[in-house]
Amino acid sequence: MSTIRVEIVSAEEEIWSGEGTMVFAPGSAGELGIAPRHTPLITPLKPGDVRVEMENGEQQFFFISGGILEVQPHVVTVLSDTALRGEDLDEDAAQTAMKSAEEKLKDASVGDKDYADMKAELAAYAAQVRAIDKLKKLRR
Repeated sequence: MSTIRVEIVSAEEEIWSGEGTMVFAPGSAGELGIAPRHTPLITPLKPGDVRVEMENGEQQFFFISGGILEVQPHVVTVLSDTALRGEDLDEDAAQTAMKSAEEKLKDASVGDKDYADMKAELAAYAAQVRAIDKLKKLRR
């Protein structure tokens, strides 16, 4: 089975690098599936989970806050402001942050200067909670 090099990088550090047989990422128009020798592509990513299937059938699981996906024939690079390994996700912290973002948004009005930022923050926390739920189902 052929593989593709996968690099997941946050603004602070390289999160993970390795070989995979398939990469799944949350594209702005829907989930993308990238296989080895995929045609070159650059596309924005929305907040959500990135999964890398390995040759042995295992999956590596990550949460990203959005970013850019670059595909070359033998390398997939995920660039994100924030990226976390699946095992580093904290469900309680994500739920608390999402509730806080919801409360802030309730008190804001559409005309507020920071309204769009508040909506984006809420969307990112909601995506993180969904990613945690998905990871829990995968581990069962």
